[in-house]
Amino acid sequence: MDKPTIRERIWDALEQSGEARFPFPPHGRIPNFAGADEAARPLADRPEWADARTVKANPDAPQLPVRRRALRAGKTLYMAQPRLRDEKPFLELDPAEVSDIDEATTVSGVSDHGVPVGPDEMPEIDLIVSGSVAVTEDGARIGKGEGYSDLEFAVLRELDLVTDDTPTATTVHGMQVVDEDVDIEPHDVSMDLIVTPERTIRTEAGGKPAGIDWSLLSEERLDEIPVLRRLEGEIEE
Repeated sequence: MDKPTIRERIWDALEQSGEARFPFPPHGRIPNFAGADEAARPLADRPEWADARTVKANPDAPQLPVRRRALRAGKTLYMAQPRLRDEKPFLELDPAEVSDIDEATTVSGVSDHGVPVGPDEMPEIDLIVSGSVAVTEDGARIGKGEGYSDLEFAVLRELDLVTDDTPTATTVHGMQVVDEDVDIEPHDVSMDLIVTPERTIRTEAGGKPAGIDWSLLSEERLDEIPVLRRLEGEIEE
């Protein structure tokens, strides 16, 4: 079964079962779900979380409890700006500087509280938390189909801020864990940890890109994302 078909099935299932949560509809986005708070708790019990001083997390609603836990635990949090469209495409939230954690970790609040930074200004990332539409027990992640999460990892990999050993995790509803074979492309980032409110799955996924696959990027995409043009220029030099 292909990724678009799985996405539609999961979006429909969350909506029809009543397990989807605001924002509605779940379709076309990383869907929020009943139990997102509960899924954040076992993630915080993992050694990967305890060892992390820096966390990059997606800005979507179901990972809001994860972002708040990160700041309250004294971790520096990084979130990507929408579509990486700014010269400094990441927002840094320093727990020592954030006065209102609840507000700063929302999609609207992070732009007021976060400090824009380029990847060359960032430290090594100790843990990456991604939102998913679906994920297999082997760690193959299906996002909403735009590819930005994988591209963010690739950009950080180009600057040695993440490696094959950087742990990756996703928090999802149980019905988002699927039992299908999903083809993993070289640019896809697989998940090492899958956390639902009921269980935690440690995978043997591997499958992390070695850097940016320039052959997949159109001139239009390069023009839309300044950091890619800059990295491309540095490579050519």
